[in-house]
Formats: sequence, structure tokens, C-alpha cells
Amino acid sequence: MKKTGIFYGSSTGTTADVARRIAKALDVADSDVYDVAKTAPVALGDYDLIIIGSSTWGAGELETAWYDFLAGARVLDLQGRKIAVFGCGDESMSDTFCDAVGELYDAMQDTGAEFIGRFNADGYEFTSSRAVRDGSTVGLVLDCVNHPELSDSRIKAWTDLLRREVG
Repeated sequence: MKKTGIFYGSSTGTTADVARRIAKALDVADSDVYDVAKTAPVALGDYDLIIIGSSTWGAGELETAWYDFLAGARVLDLQGRKIAVFGCGDESMSDTFCDAVGELYDAMQDTGAEFIGRFNADGYEFTSSRAVRDGSTVGLVLDCVNHPELSDSRIKAWTDLLRREVG
């Protein structure tokens, strides 16, 4: 696996926990897992595979630390790198389920990085999500509140997919 960094924003600890679980599944060292509230965006440039994740809040917003981080991240030249996106949501917020995944995806489009890790939302019921594009999600979506039993198998399938897509 290429040099991988995982960057997350987490208010309650759920997304931080998922980031650590993804790191474990991909054999990523703890020193390569970053809380965006305590990290400079330039750190993204140290990695070939950049995995970014956020919880979804309110009316579909990112975790708050992401806003400042993205202000610097979205102007970086990440040409030649790959980005994969994950996020946590609550399907009972049916019209904004995991919107943060779509927000991160959109925010990083101008960096020149290639996006990988398109996945599905199997097992969840919701009416709308900015993470859904052309019939699949642009990354891994999880509902650790209402369906924690799905998280381990979804993380494994997604990280297996990332391994295949990175080559």
C-alpha cells in the first residue's frame, strides 16, 4: 500500500473511532492518523493516498474543524495523489444522511487528486444525501448509531476496495 494518511474531524469521537478502525484495516500507523482540528492542511502533501472523513451535523454540515482545514486544503496541488472519503451520519436525518461525505468530495475537487473508493449505501434507508452521485456514494458512509452492526463489514469491504484501486 502506498504511503497513506487519514484525516478526520470528530466532535463526539465516533468518526475518530472509525478513522482508527480504517487505519487498522489498512495497516496505517497511528502517527499517520490526524485530527484536522490539530493539523495543518499542508500535511496532506506527505501522502500518496489521502483518506478524509467527517461526521454530518445539523442540516448536513461538516464537523466544524473541517471548515478551517479545507480553506487551506482546497488550494493545495495534490496532483498524482488519490483521495478516498468516508463519513458518519444518522439515517433518521433522512434528507441529509452523510452529506459531509459529499461536502468533502466537492471541496477537494480542485486539488488535482484522483478520487477513489466509490461505494454503496446498502443497509441504510434515507431520502437524500449529497454523498450520492450517479447511483453510488462517493465514499464510505456509516451509521454507527442506528446500524453499528453494519460498520465492521462495510469498513472491511471498503478498505479491500481501496487496496485494489490503489494497486
